[in-house]
Amino acid sequence: MNNPAPDTLAVKLAEAAMAVLVRACRDEVASASNTELEAACASMRTRAKLVVNQLLDDARDAPWIAETAFHAAALELAEAGISSLRRR
Repeated sequence: MNNPAPDTLAVKLAEAAMAVLVRACRDEVASASNTELEAACASMRTRAKLVVNQLLDDARDAPWIAETAFHAAALELAEAGISSLRRR
């Protein structure tokens, strides 16, 4: 069975969130184990549905702030990963 390709918005949002995570936690990411990095990603995935739904609602309600809503969503996802890494 073929899985559908990930939505472009989701891919771009994930890339932006990971960039923020790595830039904000460069030392933590460098010293983290694979398990700790996976936990950070899992925290981000857990929050993803809520964040994407909020992004879509914001963009629908106020299209002129869609780019700002995208950046806010990336920051919110990154915050979930940052919290996970800094808790260890």
